[in-house]
Amino acid sequence: MQDEKRKQLDALTNKNLGSAKRTTIILEKKEREYIDSLIKEGKEPGIKPLISKMLSVYRNLMMYDWRFPGEYYCGISRVALVNVELLNILTQQIPREKLREIGKKMGDALKVSLETTIGLQTAERENWQSVFERLKVQGFGDFSLKDKYVLLKTPFISDAEIWLGILEALLEIELDIKNSEPPMIFQIKTKLPSQ
Repeated sequence: MQDEKRKQLDALTNKNLGSAKRTTIILEKKEREYIDSLIKEGKEPGIKPLISKMLSVYRNLMMYDWRFPGEYYCGISRVALVNVELLNILTQQIPREKLREIGKKMGDALKVSLETTIGLQTAERENWQSVFERLKVQGFGDFSLKDKYVLLKTPFISDAEIWLGILEALLEIELDIKNSEPPMIFQIKTKLPSQ
């Protein structure tokens, strides 16, 4: 009889092991007022979704490696929070005939970063969706693959020639630009031989 009661008790207490657990967080008054203002203004639907979003950002941007304030890392790569206007000023100084070449160097750097930080073999087509998701997390833009086309919405870098080079080096493919304004469209021509 005792064994049967023990089994029933175990069944009752263990049934929620895989489910969410309740947590209490004590916030400073200003922190709580800030959260309440986000909810009241409709920027966040509630505390739980806000905290879930914050944890997702923390995890995806690898904020546990950050040396706040001012020194931020995503794996082996140091990152910076940069205004798109500043980057556009910089890219506008590059001669047109050099944009693709510089993009390829940037693509090579991204490839090394993604391969060493999260183990993605960027040239393998089955990994492209994960590559695109990672680039989106890091703020480069919203990428998608449609048949033989790579689409780029909301690009952080506004020049399609730079993106042509980045994507060719990163994915080890040859592309043609079909639309140079967002949404940018690149047609996949061929897969390049492995280097």
